Amino acid sequence: MTRGGRDKDREAPSERRCLVTGEVQPKAGLIRFVAGPEGMVVPDLAEKLPGRGFWVAADRTALQKAADKGLFSRGAKAHVRAEPDLVDGIEAALARRVIELISLSRKAGDAVAGFEKVKGWLADGKAKVLFQASDGSDRGKGKLWTPPGGRWFGCLTASELGLAFGRDHVIHSALAPGGLTDRVIRDAGRLNGLRGQIGSSSAGKDSRADER
Repeated sequence: MTRGGRDKDREAPSERRCLVTGEVQPKAGLIRFVAGPEGMVVPDLAEKLPGRGFWVAADRTALQKAADKGLFSRGAKAHVRAEPDLVDGIEAALARRVIELISLSRKAGDAVAGFEKVKGWLADGKAKVLFQASDGSDRGKGKLWTPPGGRWFGCLTASELGLAFGRDHVIHSALAPGGLTDRVIRDAGRLNGLRGQIGSSSAGKDSRADER
């Protein structure tokens, strides 16, 4: 605790410097790493592991360069090694995290799936995030729109979205503000970086002007 009675973690800087690019940016766009047992670098997606943290942009090229060029050792101030499949492992772990968070949101009543339900939430202003399957029909996805002031993500496949809702596949889903939604946005944004998606753009409309 600080002298003012506030938790120190809450006062920690919200930006970090990427080991690869040298750029300072919000933590939401970076992935934290720590030196693990036996000199292995360990991704800390929840940002809770003890030890000196070092950060790399949530970008496949940057992460692969950090692994190939030994840049993690510079951040750790010690010799550390990266697993050969480190980047693929991070991608898979982020996908699991996003799926699990959406599933928990669904159980809390903060997420819906299916074209009509999602369209209803968008029309009523209940949605903050629109998810659309990366392998879904562009024609079908184009009939929905990004929530005003919200986000669109296309980083999950239909089968991955389906896992979050206990179905074989899902093309459209929406999340309400609050709850776990900010955590979903953070991890989905990172997953976008590894899968080459653009989280701030939408495959659908930007407004309700052409809803009818």
